[in-house]
Amino acid sequence: MPNRLASEHSPYLLQHQHNPVDWYPWGPEAFDKARTEDRPIFLSVGYSTCHWCHVMEHESFENQDVANLLNAHFVPIKVDREERPDVDRVYMLFVQATTGSGGWPMSVWLTPSLRPFYGGTYFPPTGRWGRPGFVEVLTELARTWHEEREKIDRSAETIVERLRGFARTGATGVVAPPEALDKAVAEFSTAFDRRRGGFGNAPKFPRPSELAFLLHEHARTGAGEPRDMALLTLRAMALGGMRDHLAGGFHRYSVDADWRVPHFEKMLYDQAQLVPAYVAAGQLTGDPQYAEVAVDTLRYVRRDLTDPEGGFYSAEDADSVPPEHAADPAAHKMEGAFYIWGELEVRHLLGELAEPFCLRYGILPDGNAPADPQGEFTHKNLLYTARSLEEVAASTRQSVPAVQAALAAARVVLTEARALRPRPHLDDKVLTAWNGLMITAFARTGRALGDRSFVDDAVRAAGFLRRHLWNDTTATLLRRYRRGHAAVTGYAEDYAYLAAGLIELFQATGDPAWLEWAMTLHRELDERFGDPVEGGWFSTTGDDPSVLIRMKEQYDGAEPAASSVASLNLLALAHLTGDSTMAARAEAAMASFQPHLGRSVPLMLTALSTYHAGMAQVVVVGDPAAADTAALMAAVRGLYHPTALLVPVTPAHREGLERLLPWTRTMVARDGLATAYVCRDFACQAPTTSADELAAQLNRLGSGS
Repeated sequence: MPNRLASEHSPYLLQHQHNPVDWYPWGPEAFDKARTEDRPIFLSVGYSTCHWCHVMEHESFENQDVANLLNAHFVPIKVDREERPDVDRVYMLFVQATTGSGGWPMSVWLTPSLRPFYGGTYFPPTGRWGRPGFVEVLTELARTWHEEREKIDRSAETIVERLRGFARTGATGVVAPPEALDKAVAEFSTAFDRRRGGFGNAPKFPRPSELAFLLHEHARTGAGEPRDMALLTLRAMALGGMRDHLAGGFHRYSVDADWRVPHFEKMLYDQAQLVPAYVAAGQLTGDPQYAEVAVDTLRYVRRDLTDPEGGFYSAEDADSVPPEHAADPAAHKMEGAFYIWGELEVRHLLGELAEPFCLRYGILPDGNAPADPQGEFTHKNLLYTARSLEEVAASTRQSVPAVQAALAAARVVLTEARALRPRPHLDDKVLTAWNGLMITAFARTGRALGDRSFVDDAVRAAGFLRRHLWNDTTATLLRRYRRGHAAVTGYAEDYAYLAAGLIELFQATGDPAWLEWAMTLHRELDERFGDPVEGGWFSTTGDDPSVLIRMKEQYDGAEPAASSVASLNLLALAHLTGDSTMAARAEAAMASFQPHLGRSVPLMLTALSTYHAGMAQVVVVGDPAAADTAALMAAVRGLYHPTALLVPVTPAHREGLERLLPWTRTMVARDGLATAYVCRDFACQAPTTSADELAAQLNRLGSGS
């Protein structure tokens, strides 16, 4: 029989609806039961595409004996970390502080007052790999609860006070000087893997905010080292196994230091942040291969992660049923089964196309995948770029164009064959914050490449969020939409990420409605989440008493901190509107992070780099469909200038734009031709109708190229 989770909408919670565990969702019913029966709470936090969450479910939560133990002594609660990052952050801080590491699944035991007293991540059913067994932990904690209760209560109270101390920023009130940026670049240089790209050793995670910072610093200073670190890392990720070489998109991270062996889940937020990094690299270098990776990734999102109404889904799982067991309803799912290949299978499918494909992507008769404890990858191949096109051409005695054509045809054949396999689970919830990131990616790529179809995708997604997750009357955002149901009050990152996407969408379309919505979101962000004492923004409103600590995210990880994104937003909005209050809020936020500046907050470093570089406005007045306007836009696209804001002034939107940005009234076309104005601090160079002169003016601002 289904448990209480059957009535939930989260894909993660629904995955557990048939467990024998008597699960509760996070909420008053569970809390009341714990208080009434004086039982400890077992809190399990994860997400639907989490591999080790699936493992722990299969080993423990589907086990009747384990369920009996949980049901008899605890109140079990399931939380989807992607829907409730506020709950996740509090208890992850506890787990990291008490164990030295964190991750998902996260397992935490709480008092009925929701104070944590013991925690960890994945627990095997019985002790192994140096980890205590889940049954042993449950048995011992049940005993301790009854025999040493007073000790647990004292410890839990002390722990919460310590966690509240960790949540304070220690703000100085002073914006860090440019020397702090030089120091941060030196930190990245020390950790940089000069042979393979990336930072540190295995596993290697894509942190696009690191690359954004390094590219911004190159633009600000002209220094070659930050540029080279970013470009080598982007090349390595694009060539390695972390990228899906058939259908596009990136897997979550690389298990090894060579970027060859991926952890196979695909997250929307990774696609959304990697795309602008590749676009920037293409603008900076003029190398079209970077843009090709960005386009390939967006096509994957458009095809496989897009709701029919335009919103973007959250993720695809790493695990799926191996194709040879597709007909078995009880078949065990395997990580990467959808993506790996046998050599004979490839040769059978490709025929004469097989040889260049196998050479290019490292396919071997006995497999190129590493040995794994369960033997699941034995004699299988992971696709990665093993040889250059020139090497493949020499080995096959073909020209490079012939090899490229053969590889393109082979990819089509294998993609169609792969589509017949059992697909990984799709997490089809639409999250506002992640959609904001993806809107940025589509809008920026469309603007940079002159491809209106990508801009249209961004417009559709923004319209989806406005229809389904925004209340115009109360100026309130919701966080999650799934199959007609919208819920969960938005967090700071939802407001900040969406505002960032809308600022980018304004630059791509010239429609002031997007800019106006971004300004409204920031007003609400300040009112609901702002810290008037230390600066920056809390993650939550503080209105939910079940969330013990009102935290301020101080780490730009897989998802950047809301304060980092919001600081960049406000720098842009202040330069567009001339509103000194917005500039002051950005400065206060950057000052609040001064004690934490370093590799942990690369996007806040990007904001600081932008602040010290100064921003410019590039106004292009003209009909976007006209050839003269297109020529000016092409000149803007041809340069990497990350602190220049584009302001399109189009006939269709002129009246609304002048109302929102009155200074644009003086920006008019000259001699009936599209005209560009390059301005800094609202002081402009001579207006020009020449694309060459516009490029020269932008170069005088400092393009970093």
